[in-house]
Amino acid sequence: MDEPIAGSFARGLLGRTGREVTRLGVSAGYGVPGDAVERAFEQGVNYLYWGSRRSGSFGVALRRLKSQRDQFVLVTQSYTSFAPLLAWSLERALRELSFDYTDVLLLGLWNRPVSPRILEAAQRLKARGLVRHLAVSTHTRSLVPAIAAGRDFDVVHFRYNAAHPGAERDIFPHLSASDRPGLTAFTATSWGQLLGHGMLQGIAGSRPLPKGDRVPTAADCYRYVLSHPEVDVCMTGPNSAAQMEHALTALRLGPMSGEELAWMRRVGQAVSGK
Repeated sequence: MDEPIAGSFARGLLGRTGREVTRLGVSAGYGVPGDAVERAFEQGVNYLYWGSRRSGSFGVALRRLKSQRDQFVLVTQSYTSFAPLLAWSLERALRELSFDYTDVLLLGLWNRPVSPRILEAAQRLKARGLVRHLAVSTHTRSLVPAIAAGRDFDVVHFRYNAAHPGAERDIFPHLSASDRPGLTAFTATSWGQLLGHGMLQGIAGSRPLPKGDRVPTAADCYRYVLSHPEVDVCMTGPNSAAQMEHALTALRLGPMSGEELAWMRRVGQAVSGK
C-alpha cells in the first residue's frame, strides 16, 4: 500500500462509531472504475459507498479488497420504505460482494422520521450481525439535530455545499461536542451547478458569477465542505480515474483560507440566487 496522502485534512473518527476514516468518501453510483477505487484506497480513502446505483467495476474492486476488509468502512444503502424488503435488499448486496456484513446500513432519503417498522427491520439485521452501524440520509436539515440527540443512528448523511449552506445554521451549532453520530455530507458540487454546469455558462436565464470570481473545481467544492470540522466525510461521485485523482487533490490542499471560503460563498449565492 502507498503512503496515505499527508495533507492538512487528517483522518478522523466517524462520530460515535469510533471508526477512523479519511475525510473523502467514494460512491459507486457514477461509474468510477474499480482500478481508481483501489488506487484511492491505497492512498488512504476508506469510506466506500455501495449505494443503490452499483457499478460492476466498483464491486470488483471491493471484492479485490476483501483481504483488507477491516481497513475500510463499507456503506450499503437501501431506499425501501417497505420493511419486509429491507433484509432482501441488504442480503442481495452482500451476496453480490461475497461479504458477510456491511459496516453501515444507510436508510436512504428519509425527509421525515424513519418509520418504526423500517427501524425495527434494520435493528433486526444489526442483531443478526449483518450490520455494524445504522445510518440515515435526509434533505431535511431540521431533522438532523434530533437524530443526533437519539441513539438509533450512528451516522447521518445530509446535503451541504456552498449553494446550500444551511447546515451551518441548522445542524452544526446544535450538535453535542462529546457524543454525536458521524456526519457525512453529499452533493458537494450542488449536482454540478457550482462547477458551471448550466447556471454559470451563459445559458439563457443563468445567473452570472460575481465579477472577478472564477468557477470552482470539484476539489474546491470538497475543500469548502471539509473546511468545516463538523463534517467527518465528504462524498465524491467521480466517473473516471481522472476525476478520482482530481478529488484526491482536495485532501492534499487541505482547508480553505478565509478568503477562499468567502469566494465560495459568493459563488454559492450566485448559484442559489440568494
